Amino acid sequence: MSFSDKKRVVIKVGSALIAPNNTGCSPHNLLAIAQFIVKCRQLGKQVVLVSSGSVAAGKKWFDAPEMSKTLKKAMAATGQTSMMKLWDRLFDFPTAQLLLTNDDLSHRERYISIKDTLEACLEHGVMPVVNENDTVTSDDRKVGDNDNLSAMVATSIGADTLILCTDVAGLYDKNPHSHDDAKLIKTVDKITSSTYLMATGAVSSTGTGGMRTKIEAAEKATSHGIDTYILDAFNGKNFELLLDNSNPGTHFVAFNKPVSSAIHWRTHTSKARGEVIVDEADMELGDIQDTLTSSSLLAINGEFSVGDTIMVKNDSGKKLAKAKTNYSSCLLNYLADKDIRDKLDDNSSLLTDSIISDEHIAVLGTQ
Repeated sequence: MSFSDKKRVVIKVGSALIAPNNTGCSPHNLLAIAQFIVKCRQLGKQVVLVSSGSVAAGKKWFDAPEMSKTLKKAMAATGQTSMMKLWDRLFDFPTAQLLLTNDDLSHRERYISIKDTLEACLEHGVMPVVNENDTVTSDDRKVGDNDNLSAMVATSIGADTLILCTDVAGLYDKNPHSHDDAKLIKTVDKITSSTYLMATGAVSSTGTGGMRTKIEAAEKATSHGIDTYILDAFNGKNFELLLDNSNPGTHFVAFNKPVSSAIHWRTHTSKARGEVIVDEADMELGDIQDTLTSSSLLAINGEFSVGDTIMVKNDSGKKLAKAKTNYSSCLLNYLADKDIRDKLDDNSSLLTDSIISDEHIAVLGTQ
């Protein structure tokens, strides 16, 4: 499917484009992006913008030698208004602001609420502008970068295209900044460990992401049937190429048979609150939900409550599944003691019932 056939586009714009050199918001690098968004809407495409830049935009108002976590939150709160004003000046249609945390996306009901809000905005011609809520979230509650956030947003609304804007032409086989013979990878049909090895790990001076986070985002998006592009947004001609159905950077090809929305959410969006280590030898091949009882328990890591998402691993560290737990970590720690289990009646539900729910189990044993 060419870009002209796409109906719903998510475009992620980073801090370096919005607030270059941490000197506040500037429209200089955004005009081509704004024109592209306007053209997409004229062609009948719905667009969601995921915009970084609040911290970089607000930094100029704070004179401090070191940037503490609290100060960074204050910068985000200050810069967010400037960033939204900038985007509003570039468009003649209404925009809506959505500030999200990983907790919002990991909680199933809140995730559905976010999806419904985005859908309602798009249905009424309003363009959502999404950013991570850096003003309130703690480190353990963050998505961490807007590349992955954009992929989560794209999958939530069933987008068919994700565009990740950056300052390089796309994914290279090696770091183009330090290797003159680096070659641009135009098409990636399948993301593997070798794909990640091509990422340099370099991070922008103003942003939080690098090439690795863009590959992570592409992996999330393509598995949900979303074609993903990494392109150099400092070169406005790249957007013209995309509109002409040409590949302006690196194209990550969408799966022909996407993962279901519920399983995708459990795999890529829901955050594991803890780990359950099990004896894989005790588990039969087939439905993991039917075979994972307390008799397989070896250890419990972390604290979690009934209904939280947990990671199930074997004793060698291999990830077997992500699933909704039927028991708290406190009770599972109790049941992990074989002496305790031996004292229970053989017909006790604590021995016979599955540790995990059958709701949206993400089986990971092959990864």
